[in-house]
Amino acid sequence: MPRGLVLREGLARLRGAATTPPGRLRLVCAVLALLALLFGAVTSLEVTARSDAAVDVVGSSQPLSADAAHIYRSLADADTAAASGFLAGAQEPADVRERYEKDIATAARLLVKAAANTDGSSASAAEITTLNEQLPQYTGLVERARAGNRQGLPLGGAYLRYANQRMTAQLLPAAERLYEAETARLAEDEADARAWPVLSLSAGVLVLGALAWAQWRDQRRTNRLLNPGLLAATAATAVVLLWLAGAHTMARTGLGDARSHGQDSLKVLNEARIGSLKARANENLTLVARGAVLTDDGKNDKYATEYATAMAGLDRALAEARRLADDPAGEEPVRDAIGWAGEWRERHAAVRRTDEAGDYEGALKHVIGGEASTGAAFDRVDAALRKALDHEQGAFTRTAGRARDALTALPAGAAALAVLGAVGVVTGVNRRLAEYR
Repeated sequence: MPRGLVLREGLARLRGAATTPPGRLRLVCAVLALLALLFGAVTSLEVTARSDAAVDVVGSSQPLSADAAHIYRSLADADTAAASGFLAGAQEPADVRERYEKDIATAARLLVKAAANTDGSSASAAEITTLNEQLPQYTGLVERARAGNRQGLPLGGAYLRYANQRMTAQLLPAAERLYEAETARLAEDEADARAWPVLSLSAGVLVLGALAWAQWRDQRRTNRLLNPGLLAATAATAVVLLWLAGAHTMARTGLGDARSHGQDSLKVLNEARIGSLKARANENLTLVARGAVLTDDGKNDKYATEYATAMAGLDRALAEARRLADDPAGEEPVRDAIGWAGEWRERHAAVRRTDEAGDYEGALKHVIGGEASTGAAFDRVDAALRKALDHEQGAFTRTAGRARDALTALPAGAAALAVLGAVGVVTGVNRRLAEYR
């Protein structure tokens, strides 16, 4: 028999079977079971994508963003320590030297970590390359400055200024761009995790509607109020749909809270700490340069002007950090930083008056001296900001972690319940088919 004829006869038999009550029941059974399985598959795939994005937020993109900010802070702090050590004279204090070396080692270690977790063709990779190239050149200039300082040569101060210029013109801008790139990556992962699973929700509503229609149809033809199999399938589908909506709402809320109460605070606290480090470095360099470096218009001391700019940025960031702090543990260190920033500013004004009166040694003593120095005030600001950063980082990790956990079991659970729903459909329809035998 020709193949075309066989196919036509097969289709004719199927059409004939579909016109009988048992045939129509089998067709309804196949469609409902397929819809239930498709709902489970779509839900599992969509939620897996969002769960993976939430995992990336907690375990990858946010830590990388934090590391990029830490790289910036370490470089800025190293520059500050280098200037402080130079001001101390030929015998650089051991703790200042140790702080500088620790900052450089931290920046180098985090650059290696960032390179291992970054796509080689990304914008982050280009900034990491720049930082790796420029960092040895910066440390070389610092060592030349130290050598000149130990020998009492004025050239040491020039080398330190060159090092600072390389830091501010090359290293810190590259570190800032790296932070921006990683923060943008964090925002993308967060948006992916928070996106509503529209396809899954729509499929769930469709399956529930189809099951309700099937039970209404069954009740009209048999006068039986309930079909246990179809009822079980409806319950399984409803559980998946409610679980999907509830878990995703929890995840969205958690990630939103992590951003507004954690990441936003981290951002402004990083800005505050960077501002304080810049201000401290420029305060030191004001004494190193002794007015030899002017602004582009030639009217003002370059480092004194940049100190004022950095302190203004510190004030703005601290005010915003205080506004964002949503618990006493987060607000207290910010208040401390604000108080010590004000004290630092007053001490700095006194130093400038002393220096402008011609007492350089007196000014130097009040910049790198004991508890009454500007350095001590800066240290208090820095310590308070570190405490605030640690608190907000912990808050972000805990809140985002709960959001991630809300989605963890849903993909497997949706798949299992979808299979259960399909089995319920088959069982329920088979009971009706048995009545025709």
